[in-house]
Amino acid sequence: MPVPEPPFEGILLGAARREGSGGERRTIANPATGEPIASVAEATAEDGDRAVRLAEETFRRDWRRRTPRERAAALHRIAASIREKADALALLECRNVGKPLAAARGEILLGADCFEFYAGAVLGFGGRTVPVSKRGTCLTLREPLGVCAAILPWNFPFAIATWKAAPALAMGNAVVLKPAEDTPLSALALGDLALEAGLPPGTLQVLPGAGETLGAALVAHPLVSKVSFTGSTEVGREVMRRAADGLKRVSLELGGKSACLIFEDADLDRCLPSALWSAFDNAGQDCCSRSRFLVQRSIHDRVLADLEARTRAIRVGDPLDPSTEMGPLITPAHRKRVRSYVEVGEREGARRLCGGESPTDPARARGSYLTPCLFAGARADMRIAREEIFGPVLVAIPFGDEEEAVALANEGAYGLSGSIWTRDLGRALRVARGIETGVLSVNSSASVHLEAPFGGRKASGLGRELGLEALATFSEEKSVFLSEE
Repeated sequence: MPVPEPPFEGILLGAARREGSGGERRTIANPATGEPIASVAEATAEDGDRAVRLAEETFRRDWRRRTPRERAAALHRIAASIREKADALALLECRNVGKPLAAARGEILLGADCFEFYAGAVLGFGGRTVPVSKRGTCLTLREPLGVCAAILPWNFPFAIATWKAAPALAMGNAVVLKPAEDTPLSALALGDLALEAGLPPGTLQVLPGAGETLGAALVAHPLVSKVSFTGSTEVGREVMRRAADGLKRVSLELGGKSACLIFEDADLDRCLPSALWSAFDNAGQDCCSRSRFLVQRSIHDRVLADLEARTRAIRVGDPLDPSTEMGPLITPAHRKRVRSYVEVGEREGARRLCGGESPTDPARARGSYLTPCLFAGARADMRIAREEIFGPVLVAIPFGDEEEAVALANEGAYGLSGSIWTRDLGRALRVARGIETGVLSVNSSASVHLEAPFGGRKASGLGRELGLEALATFSEEKSVFLSEE
């Protein structure tokens, strides 16, 4: 019996789905089975130019002219539609990305929360009056930038699409989304929902395509005023270089190698279950992953024994199975890359306690699965302790005192996230001030909140997403002086 062709998904340019101008398509596979689930049109640089020009026209003619309350109403409609279709969107995300269905549904609902948050926030976000030395009144206005290009990662494609699109749209900008090549399906669905909610065609367009052609063209396009990129540090540097010629506003959320600091006075019964998933959630494919556990020497052996038992017990399997806790990695190629780091760690002299293997049972043999891996006996100068692996590989390193813990946490190029576990409030504040990261959590693994700014330092990027800062990021402040003389 012939294998049926996977369904076709066109790019969203203007008001319609269509083929890309080059006629190229990309087959999208389910990471859990390796089976094709969609054939997606690939947009070209020419399509990108058409989308940007249409976005610029729509922005100037229509969207920027709408009042904040009118834009907020549209965002509320998008949020309501996301909630109404949450189950279908979660299944789509689960099949495209390989994350457990419950986790996918949570991320879809987070997207709805995001649109609702910015629909409300924009109504109270504006300018200010400023005392000046001249007789008169100086006031500031918050104005939209224009066309914003948003380049998405493959690990949280729907959630991060909403993080970028919602505040940009709320401020009156037009948005061109470029999803990651392997995970375009939920972003395309979001574009459809935006049209159904009444956004003018061209306000939110979705163009799947190659980063080196389409992505590069969007970043360099003279009508693009702002580029918001989430991805690797290496590509982020290239985005910044390309955007420099046009002096574009740029925000970059890049890689991470975050630390989880566990002090001897930590509540381990609370800490260890939470901390474990700060490393292995989404199969470790998370820039905020706490992939380095820094454990005070006095409790190191006890913590390590507990972590090993918990790591071995993680249920790796079919994302559609309700009992599954960790699904596959995104592609076979990525699994191979992560597995190579397991080999590097062993060559460097770290001790692999468990995991880092491809399951051999038939049910998982076709998928990109890798069991969660725990290393002990690691040093801060090892590659597995310094480089972003972006997979389920956790490294434990002992420390002696508070000063050493902070120094180890600050080792390396990255500065995105992290956790501190201690019952000593003074220590928590001292360590939080000493660690060079953009976000931190104390006695928690939650460092990303819609209401608070999110972003990194050093090689983890620049600029902030989420919170009211995102509205500032997607707007320009204009100063106007009204003379009384």
